[in-house]
Amino acid sequence: MATAGQWLEGARPRTLPAAIAPVALGTGAAAGIDGASWPRALLALVVSLALQVGVNYANDYSDGIRGTDDDRVGPFRLTGSGAAAPATVRAAAFAAFGVAAVAGLALVALSGAWWLIAVGAAAVAAAWYYTGGPRPYGYAGLGEVFVFLFFGIVAVTGSYYVQAEQVTWEAFVLAVPVGLLASAILVVNNVRDLESDRRAGKRTLAVRLGRERARTLYGLMVYGAFLTAPVPWVAGSLSAWLLLPLVLLPVAVSLVRVVRAHADGPTLNLALARTGMLQLAFCVLLSAGLLLS
Repeated sequence: MATAGQWLEGARPRTLPAAIAPVALGTGAAAGIDGASWPRALLALVVSLALQVGVNYANDYSDGIRGTDDDRVGPFRLTGSGAAAPATVRAAAFAAFGVAAVAGLALVALSGAWWLIAVGAAAVAAAWYYTGGPRPYGYAGLGEVFVFLFFGIVAVTGSYYVQAEQVTWEAFVLAVPVGLLASAILVVNNVRDLESDRRAGKRTLAVRLGRERARTLYGLMVYGAFLTAPVPWVAGSLSAWLLLPLVLLPVAVSLVRVVRAHADGPTLNLALARTGMLQLAFCVLLSAGLLLS
């Protein structure tokens, strides 16, 4: 039987900043127009965190029963290690999805935007079919695309909409760097697991591109976030305070160098965690820039 510590590790807490960051930015953008609602922001955060935990347990379950985790250099796996029964891990995933659904329904009721139920259902389906189902899209190299959409565009604009009850082009543009950094987290994960994924037949984007080009993609995503964030300022819509995240550029450069130079699991695990923290700090500073604008 898995211990509480093993369940916590199976939830992959290093990935949780990717769930917090888009809600922080969406809330900051809403606060910038005096539209923030802290109860709605909290519900949005619960939805995002529950979906992230749910997809982590679902990934653990699906990869475990497929045998993908039999040769794994990454963090502890509940199913692959045999510490927890597959059915129990699957139940934990669905419990997390249930928490997301309940919080999402409360959020929909408060905002009155009932069409968001369809968006929530799509998010849960995307979380499950990442590695679940007969044709998981994560095994076809599409994981980064869906992370960009759901933990970038949808999460930021959704968090903004349920509070401000409007969506602007600036919200969509500012969601782009969030999605890029979220996808960069997955790229690090897949670069770390490249050899074991290849042997297991898991054709992630890193496997398809190869290690060197996947590392290059990581750098393009990280630097792309810093290039796209100031677009509303360049367009004359918001002030130069949007340049505030540039103070993190030395951290970003250091991370890109680490990912480019190392292939061992411990170093890339640390790079994954630091990429998540970079994303969270980036969003906090960008939110501050929006408020100052």
